[in-house]
Amino acid sequence: MAIGKKWTRDELLVALNLYHKLTFGQLHARQPAILDLAKKLGRGANSLAMKLCNFASLDPALKLRGIRGLEGASALDRLVWAEFHEHPDEVVPASEEALRSLFNAQGDSHVEVIPAEGIRVRIHPPVGRTTVTATVKIRRGQDYFRNAVLNNFHGRCGVCGLAIRELLIASHILPWGKHEAERLNVRNGLCLSRLHDAAFDNLLIAFDDNYRLLLSPTLKAALPRKIIADTFGAFAGAPLNLPSDALLPDPRFLAAHRARFVAA
Repeated sequence: MAIGKKWTRDELLVALNLYHKLTFGQLHARQPAILDLAKKLGRGANSLAMKLCNFASLDPALKLRGIRGLEGASALDRLVWAEFHEHPDEVVPASEEALRSLFNAQGDSHVEVIPAEGIRVRIHPPVGRTTVTATVKIRRGQDYFRNAVLNNFHGRCGVCGLAIRELLIASHILPWGKHEAERLNVRNGLCLSRLHDAAFDNLLIAFDDNYRLLLSPTLKAALPRKIIADTFGAFAGAPLNLPSDALLPDPRFLAAHRARFVAA
């Protein structure tokens, strides 16, 4: 393995792709996904973990929570960070494609970053919205967003805690079709069960400024039914289940959704 090998732009893009699929507390050399990617890059896990911590020092969302990364980000680190976040519609899908290439993912297979297991190639499509005729670029962006959002919530529904990955949706707070600039923004995502995702999309639930669950009049009226009481009423007023080191959903986005919810 090369010692002191300089990082290239392409390597940094793949590393940054992984960075957004892990929480800050997972940025260490024993993390299975870091071990897997480091091996594919021909680098040590310590080197990759340090690079991800360098990226953390540039992350404004972490700074809002008082979390500091590792000082020492290079000029190229800063350049790649800016490129990734200023042009996500182009750069994020390219980074996802590069990750697929490293792991030899073919055809319609999907590369999933599962923190407890590592990086795995799945031959079945993930559960969630997609468009059959979507371009490869859009599909790669959807793959990235799903992984990043689910992992930000540690693979659990933010409402009920369901941890079966196949039954979870990376739900957009601001709709995909109307807010192109936020399509791939992890802070525009909620990890929800399929049921709670449908309720969120249909303005049956929302979240207040403290991330607590709100129920629509329609759901409140249906609370005498056990299924509604168990799946919605039991969680009314409870805050989103978020890991302590997760990126918080953007409150401005939740407020915009809540305005539609109130008006519905």
